[in-house]
Amino acid sequence: MPSGRDKIRFLHTPTPLHRLDRISADLGVEVYMKRDDLTDFGTGGNKLRKLEYFLKDALDQNATMILTVGGAQTNHGRLTAAVCAKYGLKSAIVAVDPYPGEISANLLLDGIMDCHVYLVQKLDGQDEGQLLQEAVDRVTKEWEDRGERVYYIPMGGSNELGALGYYDCALELAEQVREMGLAGDATGPNGTDPGAASPNRTNPGAAGPRVLITVGSMGTYIGLAAAFANEELPMRLTGIGVLPYRDIRRSVAKYYARVQAAYGLKKDLGPEDFDVTSDYDYGAYNNPVKDVREAIYYMGRMEGIILDPCYTGKTFNAYLRMLREGKIAQGETVIMLHTGGLPGIYTAHHRVEMEKELMEHIHIL
Repeated sequence: MPSGRDKIRFLHTPTPLHRLDRISADLGVEVYMKRDDLTDFGTGGNKLRKLEYFLKDALDQNATMILTVGGAQTNHGRLTAAVCAKYGLKSAIVAVDPYPGEISANLLLDGIMDCHVYLVQKLDGQDEGQLLQEAVDRVTKEWEDRGERVYYIPMGGSNELGALGYYDCALELAEQVREMGLAGDATGPNGTDPGAASPNRTNPGAAGPRVLITVGSMGTYIGLAAAFANEELPMRLTGIGVLPYRDIRRSVAKYYARVQAAYGLKKDLGPEDFDVTSDYDYGAYNNPVKDVREAIYYMGRMEGIILDPCYTGKTFNAYLRMLREGKIAQGETVIMLHTGGLPGIYTAHHRVEMEKELMEHIHIL
């Protein structure tokens, strides 16, 4: 376990781990869900585990305000606002994104929690990274001129410090897996050998369930991967990319190297050691996809659990496709980590597509 960094423990953990009984029976599989969507503040989500560390660091530096970045509908920004509200800090979000035409979903929740959102319009030929940095500098100066001490968190909380939140989660999940008798489940109920179908490159010798996780800004995946490898946990890890990367494995390996250097982790891992795929991102980030909506409807109608169209919906859709393609063995035990993101259902470009498909459920008497 990495040492030397502390956190403020505001979450009630462990979050639940339970079997999806109806889906397991319907698909002939063993599928479980780790419910990090049920964390405490701001409608919940995975970023809160990271924010326990960021909050401690911010308060240690006597910050009075936290500023972060993301898209206009950033889940991380919304949860940052929630934590700031809980602990009496001001909050702000900077996004290189146009105004979406309405205040809904995360933008609405941001306002409810008194978070200021700064939207920057990108013009053709402008460098997005430079625009973002200039806007962050401008907003930081604006608030510091008012007397605030501004603490900055990068996109998604995905840096060396943020990764610790899911290093912790991996240890928590491993204990639940052991308690539920899943740790030695190298084969499913049909006697299949899931490891032969898809080895866990972060821990090739592990026998146990496969953990399926969304990969966006990568902090959640890296925290889990670092713990799986360095703690030799009884699980395998598969990451599902939800936005295009030029080389997702190389990007993951570079992030891991920074975390390894920061905390002196013993395991050396290269790009080939990570089981992560960009085969199911549908060519864009946060784009409306019919397959993803169908996966969301299936989960809702079978288990009463709501997924979002940007992250968890894409990840569950990838799981269903990997089952059909034989990339996940039929008898393999899989744990999907639900990272939250519920407000994404209410963003206009997703909502309008769902409204068209779900009108048949509305009856006016």
